[in-house]
Amino acid sequence: MPHEGEPSVIGAAASAASAAPAEPVAPAAAALPVAASERIVSLDVLRGVAILGILVMNIQSFSMVEAAYLNPTVYGNLTGLNRLVWTLSHLFADLKFISIFSMLFGAGIVLFSGRIVAAGRSPVGLHYRRVFWLLVIGLAHGFFLWYGDILTAYALIALVAFLFRKLKPLPLLIIGLAVLSVSSLLYFLGGISMQFAPPEAWEGFSYFWQPTADSVASELAAYRGSWIEQMSHRGPSMIASLTIVFWMNFVWRVGGLMLVGMALFKWGVLSAERSRRFYAILAAVGLAAGVPLIWIGVVRRFADGWSIEYSFFNGGQYNYWGSLFVAFAFVGLVMLWAKADALGGLKRSFAAAGRMAFTNYLMQTVICTAIFYGHGLGRFGSVERTGQILIVFGVWIFQLWFSTVWLARFRFGPVEWLWRTLTYLKPQPMRR
Repeated sequence: MPHEGEPSVIGAAASAASAAPAEPVAPAAAALPVAASERIVSLDVLRGVAILGILVMNIQSFSMVEAAYLNPTVYGNLTGLNRLVWTLSHLFADLKFISIFSMLFGAGIVLFSGRIVAAGRSPVGLHYRRVFWLLVIGLAHGFFLWYGDILTAYALIALVAFLFRKLKPLPLLIIGLAVLSVSSLLYFLGGISMQFAPPEAWEGFSYFWQPTADSVASELAAYRGSWIEQMSHRGPSMIASLTIVFWMNFVWRVGGLMLVGMALFKWGVLSAERSRRFYAILAAVGLAAGVPLIWIGVVRRFADGWSIEYSFFNGGQYNYWGSLFVAFAFVGLVMLWAKADALGGLKRSFAAAGRMAFTNYLMQTVICTAIFYGHGLGRFGSVERTGQILIVFGVWIFQLWFSTVWLARFRFGPVEWLWRTLTYLKPQPMRR
């Protein structure tokens, strides 16, 4: 990707979806993935921060019963340091890093298609082939390894988000925020309508929000058991993720954020093209607005006793919207870092982690299921939140080191290489 001192190159990449290059490029060039020298470093660093940051929340799904992700009072100790770990995770990680990753995915659609258009080719076939293989890998990941997979949702939503790639930034932002609002509206209406729902509907909701002792014991036994035994819980949870959760949340939040990411990329926000003052204001306003809003939600949920009537439907709206402000703040802080000379070695490591985000995401699943599930160490349900965050730190250190070492020898991460090979229908050169 271009260096920060080459704004004209970065700007050309941002507008490539609608502008042809000054010099004709051979059509065959469109069938080649982006070269390392053409990468936008700020995007890689931001992606690295996001892919490592999402583990702060995902570790809870890897290590504890499913309901504990949404309702922390369901399982595990929630006092002292454990309470502090949960609170900080909720304030600064929950929905924040996945929001950044969703915006980056939208930016990637614009960047990918723009490069193909600049080479005189249509990006449609390559995009949908690329998304098809993402869907295949995501389904395999979700059904066979971990029900918390997000790749499947990304692939399905990208089928439609791609159609918006040519819009100007302001319409993209407006439509994206409108799409984001749909999920919030659905939860609000759900909270109102549940008072008229029959008892069996309440029983179904309560099952996942406040599971019985028997259902908790069943989930613990499943994930402490063999890989086959884990399927008794993983399969139904993945199906729920693709149906109820997808239509209540994923399609609107992820889809909206992809469009917002397209707008921010076209404005040069994600490629560190804006001024330091712009990013400082973005960070300050985002933190000042987002953190207090989320904190109010935390206080109100604990005061309410985490009842499903309030905490599930309306109590979560504070973080739903507050997380956007904090995510924008993180974007501002990372862009300031990308424009600075400080901690250059660490920055390169985060950029390497970002370039291998696909590999690192799946690697996190392999590592964590090996620690917590029965086919590995079988520690599911027995590691407190303080222990979980220490594992997160350990995975971060390993992945920063591994990504840097790997990319010193190879052009792509192993999964990135596979994805590119399947997309372009041609084995990609791997060694440097």
